[in-house]
Amino acid sequence: MTRVLVDQDITPTDRLLDGLDDSWDVTVGIEADEETLQTVLPDYDIALVTSRIPLTRAVLNAATRLSLIGKLGTGIDSIDLDAARDNGITVTHTPGHNALSVAEHALCLTLATARRLTEARALLSEGRWRDEYTLGTRLSGSTVGIVGFGNVGKRVGTLLSGFDVDILFADPYVPDIDAELVHGAKASLGDLLERSDVVVLSAELTDETRGLIGPEELSRMKPSAILVNVARGPVVREDALVEALTDGTIAGAGLDVFSEEPLAADSPLLELDNVVATPHVAAMTAECRRGNVDQLAANVMGLANGEPVFDRYVPVDAT
Repeated sequence: MTRVLVDQDITPTDRLLDGLDDSWDVTVGIEADEETLQTVLPDYDIALVTSRIPLTRAVLNAATRLSLIGKLGTGIDSIDLDAARDNGITVTHTPGHNALSVAEHALCLTLATARRLTEARALLSEGRWRDEYTLGTRLSGSTVGIVGFGNVGKRVGTLLSGFDVDILFADPYVPDIDAELVHGAKASLGDLLERSDVVVLSAELTDETRGLIGPEELSRMKPSAILVNVARGPVVREDALVEALTDGTIAGAGLDVFSEEPLAADSPLLELDNVVATPHVAAMTAECRRGNVDQLAANVMGLANGEPVFDRYVPVDAT
């Protein structure tokens, strides 16, 4: 019998289960501890996970029965793909299905940070009023730089079309002509940082992008600029960001992702009025989840039955 382990963070769970083979023995609930995973995963043929589950080489080496990993969403940095390939484990994911929801959240964080909503909410909580509010800034008429011009980045640019902004993007793997999609222009990262009033990070986490935004890059931004991160936390040097936000190097940050997740309750980021923070929820809309879950189930069933699945959904094919 095929045994399947499902991450409880994949919701709506019932919708996922409805898309899987009724004869499969499915267990819902996975601990994110690496040591526990090494003990538990060897009993399963298929694992369906979110990014909170670290499928490291040690975990996958131990999972001698595992033949298929299904990852909800786009990012696959939580899975050691080389280890999966070495162990004959096929990996599938659902890129693109969360792009519009993440892009909308990037815009939400941009507006909330520019209008200093964290500070405004604190005024109400403390019984104060607008005479003590630091003036916000308007998005219209500004320059927005998008770092990483893939599924999310392109949609951010499209959503900005109604705001009368100038758009730049930096992405070495995207041709210049793609700028036409958002009536913008391609720029180097350094040029984008220097010219932008808002910098939106939507790049994948790779060896190349890890620590991409550090002290030097933050110092190139305008003192009035804000940074928005809906990519992955490690794309930004968090210690450098805290310093830049504290000493006025940049004006604010809208953050949905962090270097370590969950973000600690005593993180200095949560003490800053110029930070709007959300707990990695950019993709968590009902519409996005339904599409993601349906695609994940379709991918898994197709691969399990030897049916064709689009290459974009299968970064490791060990079949």
